[in-house]
Amino acid sequence: MEIMKKDIRALTKDQLREFFVANGDKAFRGNQVYEWLWSKGAHSFDDMTNLGLATRQMLEENFSINHIKVDSIQRSSDGTVKNAVRLHDGLVVESVLIPAKTRTTACVSSQVGCSLDCTFCATARLKRMRNLNPDEIYDQVVAIDSESRIYHNRPLSNIVFMGMGEPLMNYNNVLKAITMITSPEGLKMSPKRITLSTSGVPKMIKKLADDEVKFKLAVSLHSAIDEIRSQIMPFSKNFPLADLREALEYWYRKTKSRVTYEYVVWKNINDNKESIDALVKFCKYVPSKVNLIEYNAIEEGGFEQASEESINAYIRALEANDIVVKVRRSRGKDIDAACGQLANKEAEAN
Repeated sequence: MEIMKKDIRALTKDQLREFFVANGDKAFRGNQVYEWLWSKGAHSFDDMTNLGLATRQMLEENFSINHIKVDSIQRSSDGTVKNAVRLHDGLVVESVLIPAKTRTTACVSSQVGCSLDCTFCATARLKRMRNLNPDEIYDQVVAIDSESRIYHNRPLSNIVFMGMGEPLMNYNNVLKAITMITSPEGLKMSPKRITLSTSGVPKMIKKLADDEVKFKLAVSLHSAIDEIRSQIMPFSKNFPLADLREALEYWYRKTKSRVTYEYVVWKNINDNKESIDALVKFCKYVPSKVNLIEYNAIEEGGFEQASEESINAYIRALEANDIVVKVRRSRGKDIDAACGQLANKEAEAN
């Protein structure tokens, strides 16, 4: 029976240094290996060319590098790229490269499947298999950065945690991944270019504030009326809007960072004056802006995009109250890469 080797990227730099000292080598070898694993993105110990053969063999005997593999790449007519990412245990998640005129954004996953049950989202229909490890999240970003350079001739500029899963239900691993992404020893990205999107878990939003994170926060709101929100996002019955409001007020007091509300307008659900007035009121609790998102239909969803007239009514009301609002047109719909469409169809077909 083969013994499972420890994933070497689960070790800190200090632990790597201690490993080498314990095995009769110099501590600085740990620094070299750490650099290969993170800033140089080594996929195997053989890649570590400044280490002797005996050292590489010792690493091979003791550890594994559980690197992701991009199983398939789909390219949309609008330039969006969707990756089917196979993990070391055979499970698959999806991540997306979204190009714009002046930037490219990586939309990354944090869980295999999802912990939540939003009725309008294809990912929510997949049961949560497990949380992603920090290195698996990090690897998605590295892969998309490489694709950005190949397809768009520029490095990745932004990251959004809006792929599969609820990031705050995988809190520690997500924060470790972001630490490495922003570290001088990792990808050196500014935390201001990273947005974590949550469906709204008040306790964990407060924890983010207490941990003094520097990245941006977005909340998938979709309704500022509890009755409607709990119909489309059933889990939110446990997290009423009063609790979410309190957590966001706490977030702003601690971070002074405004919140972005992600909001889809659906026909006969939240395309009415009551819903508009409730959103305007909710937006006034803390400094915020609103992204009105085009709905991307899923099979058997039962939801329908609201009319342009309804969306314009939202825009007029928000702007009249000095609330910044943008309409976000979906990208990659032809390859099921748009918001709410990530459902591992490629993996199911294989």
